[in-house]
Amino acid sequence: MNPKRIHTDRPDCAKLPHFLNWHLYLAVLALLGAAGCAHKPASAGIPAPQPPSTSNSPAFPPEREVAPATYVERGVASWYGAPFHGRKSSSGEIFDMNRFVAAHRTLPFGSIVRVTNLNNGKHTEVRIIDRGPFVEGRLIDLSLAAAHAIDMVGTGIAPVRLELITSPSPLTGAFSVQVGAFQQRKNADRLQADLSRHYPVFVQEYAAPAGHLYRVRVGRLATEQAAQHLAAQLNRERGFHNTFVVRLDGLQ
Repeated sequence: MNPKRIHTDRPDCAKLPHFLNWHLYLAVLALLGAAGCAHKPASAGIPAPQPPSTSNSPAFPPEREVAPATYVERGVASWYGAPFHGRKSSSGEIFDMNRFVAAHRTLPFGSIVRVTNLNNGKHTEVRIIDRGPFVEGRLIDLSLAAAHAIDMVGTGIAPVRLELITSPSPLTGAFSVQVGAFQQRKNADRLQADLSRHYPVFVQEYAAPAGHLYRVRVGRLATEQAAQHLAAQLNRERGFHNTFVVRLDGLQ
């Protein structure tokens, strides 16, 4: 501050230093106040915006970080909805195509599986509640919601990688080889009679949307690998090509 620009009613040179000190004190306070305000948020009380979500859709289940999976499969996924929607699944749970559930032939019910679409890298997690698919070359049947999550509804099928995240029970159990499924019981009984001379065989009845099916299954083995060996044996010795290794649940 320039003292020549200060005007007072009584020009008292003895009081001039005191007057200057007072103005300097006020100026310092003003500078300190401005510096303090510079550290205050511009909009106090308003939370900062959250970073955008990187998930495929807000409706998708949240992803969880998992250790490298010890159970991994690669194959073809398909999806199913109506007319299975609202019907009882193999586990007894009512199938809801709008939930993240799926059908698998051998994983225990309640298993959580991460499914990755190898065409686009999108993935989701599903819970196994049903058995299937019983179509050659298919690995897993996804609900409509899960198929939407990995963008495969339009294509119907997609190459996928499965990673087991959690399972409520051991992967061991009882396994069998399905060699046929018939709409008429007499045809299933005929095949059972033929095979039972060499193998343990039983017929399982299944209420499909289009009517009852009678599935002919061979063997009751302790591991999936042993069941795969039996399937290969049936292929060599009896010419069964379209066979499926399945987990036996409950009293099957």
